Formats: sequence, C-alpha cells, structure tokens
Amino acid sequence: MRHSIAMPVRDGQVATTRFAALRHEITKPTLSFLMEAHDGISAKIVEEAGFRGIWASGLTISASLGLRDSNEASWTQVLDVLEYMADASTLPILVDGDTGHGNFNNVRRFVRKLCERGIAGVCIEDKLFPKTNSFLGEAQPLADIDEFCGRIKAGKDSQTDPDFTLVARVEALISGRGMDEAITRAEAYHRAGADAILIHSKKASADEIFRFAEIWANRAPLIIVPTMYYATPTDLFRQAGISTIIWANHLLRSSITAMRQTAAAIQEDESLMRVEGSVATVKDIFQLVGNAELEEAERRYLPAPPAVGAVVLAAGGELGGLPADQPKCMVDIRGQSLLKRLTGTLRECGVQDVTVVRGYRKEAVALPGVAMVDNDRFAETGEAWSLACARNAIRGETVVAYGDVLFRRYILDSLLTSSADVVVAVDAVASVQPWAGKRDLVMADRRYSGDYLDDEPAMLRRMNQYIPASEVAGEWMGLARFSARGTAWLQEEIAALEAEGLLEQADMPLLLTRLAARHPVRVKYFTGHWLDVDTMTDLAEARNVT
Repeated sequence: MRHSIAMPVRDGQVATTRFAALRHEITKPTLSFLMEAHDGISAKIVEEAGFRGIWASGLTISASLGLRDSNEASWTQVLDVLEYMADASTLPILVDGDTGHGNFNNVRRFVRKLCERGIAGVCIEDKLFPKTNSFLGEAQPLADIDEFCGRIKAGKDSQTDPDFTLVARVEALISGRGMDEAITRAEAYHRAGADAILIHSKKASADEIFRFAEIWANRAPLIIVPTMYYATPTDLFRQAGISTIIWANHLLRSSITAMRQTAAAIQEDESLMRVEGSVATVKDIFQLVGNAELEEAERRYLPAPPAVGAVVLAAGGELGGLPADQPKCMVDIRGQSLLKRLTGTLRECGVQDVTVVRGYRKEAVALPGVAMVDNDRFAETGEAWSLACARNAIRGETVVAYGDVLFRRYILDSLLTSSADVVVAVDAVASVQPWAGKRDLVMADRRYSGDYLDDEPAMLRRMNQYIPASEVAGEWMGLARFSARGTAWLQEEIAALEAEGLLEQADMPLLLTRLAARHPVRVKYFTGHWLDVDTMTDLAEARNVT
C-alpha cells in the first residue's frame, strides 16, 4: 500500500505518497521545516499552520503520556500514537525512533511497522538502548560505529516503500567526542545507507553546526535541531546548505504553559469566567477533528431524519426611524438583513425548509432558497391569519418564529431536542423586570427556579399582554416548536378559530393560549440571549451583540 495523498510541493512537482513527499522535502535544494507534533490534534494543527511535514518527537510523545524520554514508552505504544497522527493529517511524518528500540532486529521490525502505517521516515540515533535524552548529563556512551551501521542497513533492507527515509542522528558533538568523530560517524552512516544525517548540538551557539556543515559539504542532506541555538538567524542555515530544520518540541511546551495558566485561573476563581474568552472554543475542536466530514458521511450513509420546517411570520410593517419602504425584517444588521440572520440560525440548527409570510412591502422581502407566502391583508389581520396563510407549510415537525427576533442558536437547539409536542421559548428575566408597551407575557404553572438541577417541566396556562405582574413567569420570545403531533393540534386550532370567525384578528398569544387549554404546551425557560427588534434602540443593540 503506497498511502497516496496527491500532495503538491513548492517547486510545482506532485508527490504521490507521503513517503515521496518527505523525501522531496529533505532532498530539495531549498530549506525545509518539520514541526513537532505528539498526537492527532497537534498533527492537525501543524497541517493547519501550513507546514509540509511533521516531526513526531520521542520526547513530546513520551511526555504527553506522562513518561520520561528514556524508552519508558514501548515502541508499540509509540506506534499507536503515530497511527492516530497519520490518520489525523495528510502530512508526511518523520518519527523520532530513538535508538531504534534495540538492536538491528528491533529496527527492522519497527521500520516494517512504520511503513504499514504510512509513516514516511524514521530517525535513529547512535546511542545505547535504553536511551537517555541528549540534554541530560554529559559524555553519554555511544553505540559502536559498526554495530550502528548494522542497524541502518537492517532498517533500509526492511522498508517496504522505496521512498521511505532513514535519517542517522550523530550524537558525537553532544557527547563531547569532537568534530573528527562526528564526521567519521556521519561518513560511515552515509555509506551504510542512511538517506540523511542529523547532526545534534546542545551549545547555545551554532558554530560547531556550521563547522560540521562546512566539512560535510552536502555529501548527503543535513538536518539540524536548533532547540538550544534558537537565536541563530535562519538565513545563516540556508547559507550553510542545511537541508531541513526540525522545530522539535515547541507545541507541547506551549501547551503546558497554556494549560498551567488555565488550570491555575479556574482553581483560583472556581469559575470559568476569566478563561472562557481566551481558550479555543468547542466549535474549534469540532472543526479540527472533522465533525463536518462526519455530518456529511451521516447524510450519505444513514437514513435521512424527518425534515424540520419553519414558518417565519414577517408580514408586519416598517421600523420607526427607518425609510418607510423598508420592511422591518429586512433592516441591516452588520451587513446582513435581520431575516437572513434569523434564517441562518434556523439552518445552522438543521431547519432547512423555511417559509416566510410577508406582507408590508412584500416585493422588498426576498431571500435565496426561502419560500415566500403572501398575506396581502396584513394591515387588517393578525398573526394567526398570517400563520394560516402558510398552513400548507405546517406539516411534520415545524418551528414557528416571528420575523423580527434574533436568538442564540442554543435556544432553538433546546426546543428541537425537547420531547414535548409543543414547546415555547420564554425569557424568565422578564418576570422580574418592568415592561412597557405590548409584550407577549406568559403565565405558567411553574416559574423559573434558577436551579440548574431543576428539570421539572413548566406548562403554559395563558399568554397575553395583560397578565398581572404578580403572575408573570416571563415573556415569550416569538419562537415555538411543534412535533408532528403538535402541528396537527396547531392545524386543528387554526381551523377552530376560522370556524368561530376569530381567525382574522387573532394573534399568536391567543392561538397558543387556546392550544394550551386543549393540549400540553411546554414552557422552556431561558435568561436573555435574544432580541425583539421593535425599535431603533433594539436595532442598535442587535448591531452591538451580533
């Protein structure tokens, strides 16, 4: 299996496998960069940032497992992590193979398993198993040159893809053996079949790296890890003919800093308020791990759920203070009409089949992909009449919303997941705030308790603008959801109003009150996070919070 990825590279060529992509990065004449990753999500972040290859660091993989960089993680545990990384990203991965996890026999088995998982290359270092991190201690013992050459030959003989890259890491400078031995070892490893040489140093200056590069004279691609000599300008590495730079551990190190700060703040505050605005959103996580692809796959492979429709009542007139030819639902809110923002929220929640009832200046109410129904008697009829104009769209599960409201998505999500056949969104804050003008006040059998654990359902008793203050449980947000059975009840109530000669003047509060007298209508309480855009003040607030 060649692990094809059709990955474009900078010089216009196309690498058809991850193996070929890594080989290209290391052998091309311009400087390449590999960024450290240690798990699936960090691999995705490396790709998102625009890097063209990943360094799977032994240090950071071990540390992410809570282990030391001393071969405490077995090579099979490392393989498991690498498999997640390869699945998460299309980038080629060069894995830090430490010493090869043993002798030549361990190396050849490790290489075969890497090839099976589409890991494009391995770097092995000329130290003894179990390894010790290069930055710990001095004069670490090195492997015998001939024995290490045997590991290189075993690895090259075992690769199942011709483009698999084996990098030999020379530790002579780190261990204090000097430049001559570093060159001697690099020459031997190159003759043994290493595709590239990684020369390592822990000095704050890159002088010995430049000296090695000068002597080495590009006999094979040269890779460096400037963790300690990070202040050296990158252009100097280009001038020295370096093939590839590995940024070796910085994603893990930065994540530790961020996690410490976040954990300390939450522990100190016993609250999320200080940190919530400074951390990645849950939506970011969903995007990184590919939830959109899963949703597309569900649409392809799972039976389609019953479609949810919506009827938006937008027949009302203009907003005072704006030109008289502009319907209220079409006022601009930061570059989008109020109606477009409302239907956008509906569609984000999976409500795709939207019907808008328009009336005032109906020719100005238009939106692609939205069905339009006209109430030409909007000036002399009420909201129930407008709803009746769209009765053909009231079928199956249906959302009914006023055309001049905005609300956070979670409010509609909560209605859509309710088990009730009819559920209305009610703002409980209105029960403790003074109000003026016409508002759809709600009386229910239970008020909002404010207790997070209180999930006892509240049921609608009455809705109108004249409910006494002592009995007000909240204000209806102009948003309701009906199950298939609930829409049947709604159709019956519309027909009953029509038969009684009340439909023309009935508003939605009367319709819902009558419905609640015959059937259970659930009240779902919320605290803010919505707007009824009815005045210029409301419009200004909508523009501020959108």
